Amino acid sequence: MVEVSRRSVLIGGLAALGVGVLGACSPDRPQRPESSPLPGPPLQASPKPGQKVVEASLTARPVAVDLGAGIIANTWAYGDEVPGRVVRATAGDFLRVNVDNQLPAPTTVHWHGIRLRNEADGVPDVTQQAIAPGNRFVYAFTAPDAGTHFFHPHVGAQLDRGLYAPIIIDDPADAGDYDAEWIVVLDDWTDGVGKSPDQILADFQAESGPLKSGMGGMDHSSMPGMNHGNSSLGDAGDVAYPHYLINGRVPEAPTEFRCRPGQRVRVRLINAASDTVFKVALADHTMTVTHSDGHRVNDKQTGALYVAMGERYDVTITAGDGVFPLVAAAEGKSGQALAFLRTASGQAPPSTIRPRELEGPVLLGADDLAAAESARLPDRDPDTTLKVTLNGQMSPYAWGINGKKYGEDTPLTVRPGQRLRMQITNSTMMVHPMHIHGHTWSLPDRSGLRKDTVLIRPMGRVNVDLDADNPGAWALHCHNIYHMETGMMTTLRYA
Repeated sequence: MVEVSRRSVLIGGLAALGVGVLGACSPDRPQRPESSPLPGPPLQASPKPGQKVVEASLTARPVAVDLGAGIIANTWAYGDEVPGRVVRATAGDFLRVNVDNQLPAPTTVHWHGIRLRNEADGVPDVTQQAIAPGNRFVYAFTAPDAGTHFFHPHVGAQLDRGLYAPIIIDDPADAGDYDAEWIVVLDDWTDGVGKSPDQILADFQAESGPLKSGMGGMDHSSMPGMNHGNSSLGDAGDVAYPHYLINGRVPEAPTEFRCRPGQRVRVRLINAASDTVFKVALADHTMTVTHSDGHRVNDKQTGALYVAMGERYDVTITAGDGVFPLVAAAEGKSGQALAFLRTASGQAPPSTIRPRELEGPVLLGADDLAAAESARLPDRDPDTTLKVTLNGQMSPYAWGINGKKYGEDTPLTVRPGQRLRMQITNSTMMVHPMHIHGHTWSLPDRSGLRKDTVLIRPMGRVNVDLDADNPGAWALHCHNIYHMETGMMTTLRYA
C-alpha cells in the first residue's frame, strides 16, 4: 500500500509542473480579414516588481504514446505523454511559457478558463497569428484567479489529438483540508488508432451546407462512424470513438489511485474531450462538489455528475476501504473510461463495470449548483442585453450562431465597464457546451453560479452575465470541436 501525504498530487501518469508539448492542424473554417485584435489599453506583458514568475517550456511534436493494453497511438502531444505535464502556479503569479512548434502544421495554445490579457489567449486570426512550424512563441500573462483549468490548441481539430494538459492555479488562502489530490483528465480518443481527427473534420465539411431555419434535420444515418446513441440530455455527440480515456489510459489498463481508508481526497475533474459529455461516478462513494470551472460553489453532494467538454469540477470524497472503480460513461454513446481507487488489497475491477450511482440522480452544474458568496458578482442590473441563438443541424452538417457560420458572422459588441447579459437560446436538438474566453459568466437564474463553460440543453435557454472588464477580441464558441470548426463560433469585441 502506498501512503499519500497531505496535499500530495496523484495524477496517474501526469508529471507535476513544467515541460510539455504542443500541437497543430490547419483549419478549414473561413477567416474574417478584419479579425485582428482590437486596440486596447496597455496590458501587463512583464512581471511587476516582486511578482513571482513561473516559467515553463512546451515543445509540440509528433510522438507515439502508450494508451495501455498494447495500444500505441501515433499522435501529437505535449511531451512524451498524454495528458501533458501539469503546469502549476498560484493566483497572482506571472507565467511565461515558451512554445516550440516542431509539428508539420501551425498551432497555438489557449489557456482555457484563465482571465488573461487578450494577446495571450491563443486564438489564431483573433488574438495572434498561429505559430508556424519550426517557430517559437512566448505566452506571458498573470493568472489572477485560482482554479482547475487546462490548455490546448485552438487550430483545426488539434484538440482531438493528444494536445492538452492541466494548468492548476492554487489559491494562497486555501486551507488545504484534504489529505491528497487527484487530477483526473477525461478524453475521447481516435487519433492513431482509428479515423484521424483531420479526416473526421473533412468528412463533416464534405457534408456541410447552409444553416436551416428552426431545428433543422437531425438524421445521423448519413455519415458512417457517427454516434447513434441517445441521452436524457438530448443528442449529446456526433462521433463514436474507439476509446475513452482517464489520464491517457484505456479501461483495460486503468490508472490506479492509492490512499488510506478514511482519507479526504480532492479530485480535480477536467473534460478535455472533443465530442463527448461524460457521466462520472466513484462506486460506493458520495462526491461533494466544491468548485465549478474554478469557482467556489455551495457544497453539493451527489453520487454522479455530468462533465461536458471544457468543463471542470472539483469534488471531495472520503475514501472507503477496498477497491472502487471511478467510471466516466460516454453520455449517449457506447463506451466508458475507467480508473480505480485502491485503499486495500483486492482485484481490480473489470473494464466494463458500471457503478450503481450512474443509474441514480445525476448532477448537472448549470441546473443544480449555486455560487458561494465569495464567488458571486456584485448585484447589478445589466446595462445591455444581447441575444445569442445557436443554430444547426446534422444534414447537411452545419452549425452557427445567430444564423451565421463563423467567418460570415457579425461579432457581438460590448463597451468597457458594462454589465452584459447574454440570452443564449439553443434552437437545435443537440447539447452545446458554450465557452467564453477572457471572462467568466454569472448565471443570474442559477443563484449566481460562475462558469466559463455552460452546457445548454436542446431547445433550452440560459441567461449569462459578465462584467466587461477585459478589453480585446474574445472567442465565444461551442466546445464540441467539430461544431466550432464548422461554424458555431463568434467573437465578443469591445467597442
